[in-house]
Amino acid sequence: FFLAAPFAGVSAAEPDRTVLPIREPDRPAYTEIDASKAKAPPGFSVKAPAGAPNVVIVLIDDLGFGAASAFGGPIPTPTLDALAQDGLRYNNFHTTALCSPTRAALKSGRNHHTVNMGFITEMATGFPGNTGQIPDATAPLAEMLRLNGYSTAAFGKWHETAAWETSVSGPFDRWPTHQGFDKFYGFIGGETNQWAPYLYDGVTQVELPDDPKYHFMTDMTDKAVAWIEYQKAITPEKPFFVYFAPGATHAPHHVPREWIARWKGKFDQGWDTLREETLARQIKLGVVPAGTKLAPRADAIKDWDTLSADEKRLFARQAEVFAAFLDYTDHEIGRMLDAIRSTGQADNTLVFYIAGDNGTSGEGGENGMFNEYTYFNGVQEQ
Repeated sequence: FFLAAPFAGVSAAEPDRTVLPIREPDRPAYTEIDASKAKAPPGFSVKAPAGAPNVVIVLIDDLGFGAASAFGGPIPTPTLDALAQDGLRYNNFHTTALCSPTRAALKSGRNHHTVNMGFITEMATGFPGNTGQIPDATAPLAEMLRLNGYSTAAFGKWHETAAWETSVSGPFDRWPTHQGFDKFYGFIGGETNQWAPYLYDGVTQVELPDDPKYHFMTDMTDKAVAWIEYQKAITPEKPFFVYFAPGATHAPHHVPREWIARWKGKFDQGWDTLREETLARQIKLGVVPAGTKLAPRADAIKDWDTLSADEKRLFARQAEVFAAFLDYTDHEIGRMLDAIRSTGQADNTLVFYIAGDNGTSGEGGENGMFNEYTYFNGVQEQ
């Protein structure tokens, strides 16, 4: 996998790509009435520039800067680490601090208010800049690539369609398959049950398999792997764009037990010690400057040593589950990238692995919560 300018060296013989869709050649006029003597013009189809790379964007949800090992965090992320080792590691990524706005800005190259995504889609209003309705005047990145000869697919979380446009009646203008993606497999809203998700394949609701071991993270990876392999088997010369956006590490933190078990006791030292250890690793890696001081702990967070034994057990367990969710997710991302390697396309693939559309969420308060939407609806959990 590499990082490079994707369309370098386009020849003068290339079609005009400054206006999309690319214009078809003028239709010739014929005076010959004998079809056996007439010669048909060359067939026309839009093809990507020679050597155009595959493009993959991986977007993790609600992951803080100090979590992944690639940035000094306590959670090993070997897939991210390998990409960082062979590529570039950025420590200054601007987000809008919310899911929908960051995603809409990322996939359009526009300010989030310009694309009417001033807040998450479930809390959109009728005011300009915050309607949750991406305007037709905005060209999505996926559509620009599709019209330049790419195959395009999105897997996982969408969260860019206004809540009142998510029914079977549409309109479907702001669903993934009308925003430049040939293929979509995932959930439309901000979160879903990872054991029993509410999914769509395109605009058709998915019937889940009767499998007690089912988990959406593995399912979406399986679908992405199959799509990549089929795409390269049928049209090996055609580049693809894959947007891979897991539900992790957003709520709900649903993780297979065997992955959680790996983290037993790994956070018993408590968050005060953990913060010091993380900063030391970040300084050593160079992702923060030498001499960086630890930020003051928020007033709402107690000194670990003052907590009761039950509180320590609860909070350590929550950290174990969160870590397991990222661990499991990074593993599945690696499986998706392995599918690209198996097609021989690794050296012609540009990968952006974004470790968080924003920082970790604070809706759970001090103790966490069972259902995040109790917070959004102003209902206190007892």
